[in-house]
Amino acid sequence: METVRKAASDGRPVLILAGGSNVVIGDDGFPGEVLLLRTRGSRVVASDAGSVVLRVAAGELWDDLVEHAVTQGWSGIECLSGIPGSAGATPIQNVGAYGQEVAHTIVAVHAYDREGDTIRAMSPAECEFAYRSSVFKHSDRYLVLEVDFRLAVSPGSAPIRYAELARSLGAEPGDRVPLQQARDTVLKLRAGKGMVLDPDDRDTWSVGSFFTNPVVSTEVWQGLSLDAPHWPGEDGSVKIPAAWLIEHAGFGRGYPGAGVSISTKHTLALTNRGEGSTTALLDLARTIRDGVRARFGVELHPEPVLVGCEF
Repeated sequence: METVRKAASDGRPVLILAGGSNVVIGDDGFPGEVLLLRTRGSRVVASDAGSVVLRVAAGELWDDLVEHAVTQGWSGIECLSGIPGSAGATPIQNVGAYGQEVAHTIVAVHAYDREGDTIRAMSPAECEFAYRSSVFKHSDRYLVLEVDFRLAVSPGSAPIRYAELARSLGAEPGDRVPLQQARDTVLKLRAGKGMVLDPDDRDTWSVGSFFTNPVVSTEVWQGLSLDAPHWPGEDGSVKIPAAWLIEHAGFGRGYPGAGVSISTKHTLALTNRGEGSTTALLDLARTIRDGVRARFGVELHPEPVLVGCEF
């Protein structure tokens, strides 16, 4: 915090990074100091017969935490296996996958408030969690220090919510399966889509899903008349798979850019093939966005945080 305070008093910009796995930085870099967050560790701060509250340092590697929870028999984040990055980044993005979001388990985010020069324990309501968003995203006011997760004490997973995962498990939506089985199956599904980092596989050289799934009102959905898969969102909204829109707008797997391309495994991932630049990546992203808008009248929005560049 002292580094952040001094930079603020000197009028110097500071970029705080942990894993940086969901960040796209402009080709000119960042015009200031970059503070790497390397805090580690987790501890149980409260428990009862059915749950534990686990306080996790912001720099703790996320998948290590998930593996630890599964090993301990703590349920609630097992379907978030294989996601790169740190625990402190998860509330910023309200990270989610395969039917789970961290907002389902977070009970507090301990953050340094740069405006008030205080450390605050922020409730879920104060975090303003939404689909892939929170009060922390697109704002440098808060520095996440620790996160409290309430996890169920159970050898079984939380109810399976995601149809693809349920099929892979041979289960029905709403069923529970052993924690390790849920984790192993999610890791296998992610690896098949190039969403588990492999230095030798260029399809994994990405920030994961580049676009969020569009969420539209029921009225807009009905007006689109799309023969597309979809599922209910909150407050009567409808969520449309961005991958389906991209592919059916003519951008298939492997669609090329200049040193970048859509992954050959998953149309939501835009990948660096070895010599790609941020400019080329965003050019490809804009081409896809504009093509989807022209074909379907639906706007795609980027999921990663953009630093020193615009979409």
